[in-house]
Amino acid sequence: MTRVLLTGGSGFIAAHTLELLLKRGHSVVTTVRSQAKADKISEAYPNVGKDKLSFTIVEDIAQEGAFEKAVVSDPPFEAVLHTASPFHFNVTDVQKQLLDPAIIGTTGILKSIKAHAPTIKRVVITSSFASIINPSKGAWPEHIYSESDWNPITESEAVLNPANGYRASKTFAERASWDFIEKEKPNFTIATINPPLVLGPIVHHLNSLDALNTSNERIRNFIQGKSKDMDDSETPNPYIWVDVRDVAEAHVNAMERDEAANKRFFTTAGYFSNKEVVQIIRKNFEEYADQLPPESWKGGDYPSKKYGIDNSRCEKILGIKWVSLEKSVVDTVKSLKEVGA
Repeated sequence: MTRVLLTGGSGFIAAHTLELLLKRGHSVVTTVRSQAKADKISEAYPNVGKDKLSFTIVEDIAQEGAFEKAVVSDPPFEAVLHTASPFHFNVTDVQKQLLDPAIIGTTGILKSIKAHAPTIKRVVITSSFASIINPSKGAWPEHIYSESDWNPITESEAVLNPANGYRASKTFAERASWDFIEKEKPNFTIATINPPLVLGPIVHHLNSLDALNTSNERIRNFIQGKSKDMDDSETPNPYIWVDVRDVAEAHVNAMERDEAANKRFFTTAGYFSNKEVVQIIRKNFEEYADQLPPESWKGGDYPSKKYGIDNSRCEKILGIKWVSLEKSVVDTVKSLKEVGA
């Protein structure tokens, strides 16, 4: 058993990570922004004692010293899984709403661990394919993306729009993490988890149809008919994906396995297309047939060219056996139906 601090416990990835940590017998303290969120999570685990699941409130991760108290525990922590970071495009100030929370939140927790939590030996950080991809290269069919790639986005490009801001927030925060390890030489290792579009079932006690993670919004829009008449330019397709349960397993395995220390993990199950997603929904849920784009839909398919991917490190070191696209989509739709889709 490991004593673990999980940040951002009400988030999409964190909720599945928490479930897996408890299933494997670890003792977890999770940070949340409010007591109300703590209560919702606690109610979902009525048979889990406070020795296995407890909470600490961190209202604003972008504040200096936000995690000073959170990293201190009795019994002391041995690991931290840092998932707390914003991911949405409804922003008016890229610096304050995306860049600062990601960068200050990540470097802040590393500083607090070094200063106040000497028993912590492993830190796993949720990063993103956004810090790997080079958007300016487009399809880039001659290239195979792997953990060796970095998004070359600059500070001046970062503030141009929310999409740039999101990619930059992940890139700058992750780079700052590796810089911290190199310069400060702390008593702990880090590993970063770098998923692309994350699909998979929502945790219904934390979500409503109006408050989904950005990735699952496309599936909600398909089953609600909001994408019925859209062409492919209106339903953007990133072409690679992963199931949230595989992302959660990657976090926990990276914490548990020695060989994961100080490595990045490009966590992707492979390629997908919007058309495939629609076909899976049509095949498994007849009740949504009239809501979906027609079978003659011209949009949503793969481009004629696309970049390559190398996810072998996740398979070899973390032992991930990827959830299939069909299972992921079916389980996601089922979970959306539970909250009123």
